[in-house]
Amino acid sequence: MKLAKLIKALSIVIVVIVIVTTVIHLNQPESAAANQSTDDAYVQADFTVVAPQVAATVEKVMVEEHQTVKKGDLLISMDKGDFIVAVNSAKAQVASAQASIEILQATLIQQASLVAETEAEVDANKAQLVLAERNFKRYRNLASDGSGTVQDLQQAESQFYIQKASLGKNQAALIASKQKIAILKAQIERAKATLLQAESMLGAANLKLSYTEIKAPIDGVVGKKSARVGNYVNPGNPLLVVVPLDKVYVHANYRETQLAKVKVGQSVELAVDALPGKAFTGHVASIAPASGVSYSSVSAHNATGNFTKIVQRIAVRIEIDNAQKQENQLRVGMSVVPTIITDE
Repeated sequence: MKLAKLIKALSIVIVVIVIVTTVIHLNQPESAAANQSTDDAYVQADFTVVAPQVAATVEKVMVEEHQTVKKGDLLISMDKGDFIVAVNSAKAQVASAQASIEILQATLIQQASLVAETEAEVDANKAQLVLAERNFKRYRNLASDGSGTVQDLQQAESQFYIQKASLGKNQAALIASKQKIAILKAQIERAKATLLQAESMLGAANLKLSYTEIKAPIDGVVGKKSARVGNYVNPGNPLLVVVPLDKVYVHANYRETQLAKVKVGQSVELAVDALPGKAFTGHVASIAPASGVSYSSVSAHNATGNFTKIVQRIAVRIEIDNAQKQENQLRVGMSVVPTIITDE
């Protein structure tokens, strides 16, 4: 009888302990667990969309779907005809502008010589005018006292006014010559500006010509190739994508209730559905600043009385550790179950 009572008491105590333990466990926050897992996770990569920057016809496609390429490899060649014509036209404009500058500079040198020549003539005129003025005064004095003839006086007077007029003419010519130098210098500056404009047009033409050869922007694997020989494409039309499989990562959407102890740098164990039995390792690289629904153009927050609380999911970026076997078998979109070790 005593044994039966003892067994009964022990049973009651065990049941109470189980109930209390269960209640305590169920009331613990989800984030208190040492590990945090989710099945809402996928392999991702920041792939690059390759699109033309000029409108032209596709002439050659050098790559196939799923082909591995290196940065700088030629992917697509487009028809260059119109762009070569534009480059040649721009080169002609540059040559014309350069020739104009050379002509103006030669004219400026010639004009400087004319200015020097005119200055010499002005100096000669001044000397001749001084001589003519002296002769005029001397013959006027001779004529006044009867020692000279009226004819000599008239000739001296005439010569004086001729030299004076010649000096005025050459001085005006000197001013005009100097003004022309200023005009030529201004024309040279304008020609230089025209040359700069022509060189800019040539640079733009060469740049557009270079766009007819589309090269791989990064290392990766070609995917979603839509480029076909003979297609006329416009700027911005996607022709293919390059996926950097050597830089894949895991995009995991954790419930907000799991993230209290999750921090950047924590270790992560990764199970990939496509590779059963193979465990990968990684680490938490970053935690999104907002939930996915927060980026929606239509607000999901209900301001009325009809409110149902829904646990939000926050994106966590997990970088895969390098140098792991079978890492090269990972493909974008594969399902992953990441487990973050939060008790480190």
